[in-house]
Amino acid sequence: MDDLHLLAALVLLATVTLGLIRVFIGTGRVERLLALQLLGTTAVAIVLLLAEGLELAGLRDLALVLGLLAATVAVAFVRYGGLHSRKEGSR
Repeated sequence: MDDLHLLAALVLLATVTLGLIRVFIGTGRVERLLALQLLGTTAVAIVLLLAEGLELAGLRDLALVLGLLAATVAVAFVRYGGLHSRKEGSR
C-alpha cells in the first residue's frame, strides 16, 4: 500500500506543474486565484498521501496548516489583491 500512496502523490505532483503553468499564463486574476486554490488543495492531498505512504504522523499536521494557509491566501488576495474594480473604491 505504501507504493500506491507514493505513486498517487507523484501523479498529483505532475498535475501541480500543469497548474503552475496556468498560474503564470492565466488570462485574468480570477483564473489565477482559482488555479492557486487548486494548487493549495492538491498540496494538502500530496502531503496527506505522503503521511500515509511514509507513515509519518507529523505530515498530517503539516497538511492541516497548508489547508489553512491556502484559504487565508485566497481571502487576502480577494481583499487586498485587487479583485474589486477600481471604481467601487477600496477600503
